[in-house]
Amino acid sequence: MAKQDFYEILGISKSASQAEIKKAYRKMAIKYHPDKNPDDKTAEENFKKAAEAYEVLSDDNKKARYDQYGHAAFDGPQGGGGFGGGGMNMDDIFSQFGDIFGGGGFGGGGFGGGFGGGQRQARVKGTNMRIRVKLTLEEIAKGVEKKVKVRRKVQADGVRYKTCTTCNGSGQQMRVTNTILGRMQTATTCSTCSGAGEIISSKPNGADAQGLIIKEETVPINIPAGVTEGVQLKVGGKGNDAPGKNAISGDLLVLIEEIQHENLKREGTNIHYDLYVNFSEAVLGVSKEVETVTGKVKIKIDAGTQSGKILRLKGKGLPSIERYGTGDFLIHINVWTPQELTKEQRQFFDKMQSDDNFVPSPNKSDKSFFEKVKDMFS
Repeated sequence: MAKQDFYEILGISKSASQAEIKKAYRKMAIKYHPDKNPDDKTAEENFKKAAEAYEVLSDDNKKARYDQYGHAAFDGPQGGGGFGGGGMNMDDIFSQFGDIFGGGGFGGGGFGGGFGGGQRQARVKGTNMRIRVKLTLEEIAKGVEKKVKVRRKVQADGVRYKTCTTCNGSGQQMRVTNTILGRMQTATTCSTCSGAGEIISSKPNGADAQGLIIKEETVPINIPAGVTEGVQLKVGGKGNDAPGKNAISGDLLVLIEEIQHENLKREGTNIHYDLYVNFSEAVLGVSKEVETVTGKVKIKIDAGTQSGKILRLKGKGLPSIERYGTGDFLIHINVWTPQELTKEQRQFFDKMQSDDNFVPSPNKSDKSFFEKVKDMFS
């Protein structure tokens, strides 16, 4: 089923400013908020759609990509490499867009300090962790699963919690201030339990003040084909835990690094390779076996091939992470000129200097170096 247009979801035009986008999302968030629509699956789905639309349209880079490619711009890896909100859960939305729902933003705590029917308990999220993963071109071409060991904070066995007496389990403290407009009620995160609504009553030896211990864990990471240097993937729930029975874990953020290939050079989804042939091979023609990122291929070099000629193998490059096809494998022919000659070889070439076949005579089909570069990038 085709996804609904993000602008249509928020009821705005493509020319809407960031202030208008935020205002439209806030309006939708209030209308479909779970506290106003308990047990209403349709309202919850609309609430998630609005959050997904806002996540993209509130970011200038993501918005530009969406305007150009539509939803296809984010149909990539898990977590979208930081793109798109498809699959967002309610905890993601509340933690990511807290400024939309927060504090006294709606005046007088009309929704209990940002919703919650007056007493929505905040779900504390643990901190994110960041790692780097190095990939070869061959791994990037096919996609790969990497298993990495991480040391993350997890809740220790045997930790016991009790309700926070400061906020009575709500995770929030209400403050009333007098203003020229009257008494204003606002909600802030509880200073005692940091919003968890609970505090530790007992913990085992070895656990820190928050009841957490360090544990080593092997985490599988599915890396899609076509990733680029600097792309950041997200593995949900594999960051550090937070204290509290209702807490949710942070995320593991994976930064991709590309290992430079010894013989191949990447340019977007295209791969460049310098192939050297000797003078005789260029004159007589030859078949060569070339190693690409997806396996070996056999190519034919025609007799009389000139140095600088580029052979293009369509679809033998890297796939696009955004699923816009596959790049090409470009073979740059370099004719190797011998630097030392025997007496007989020198005599042969001396004779050939005045031979008509050895006199340069390029025709219109023989493009200049600059024309080849222009064609290559187009």
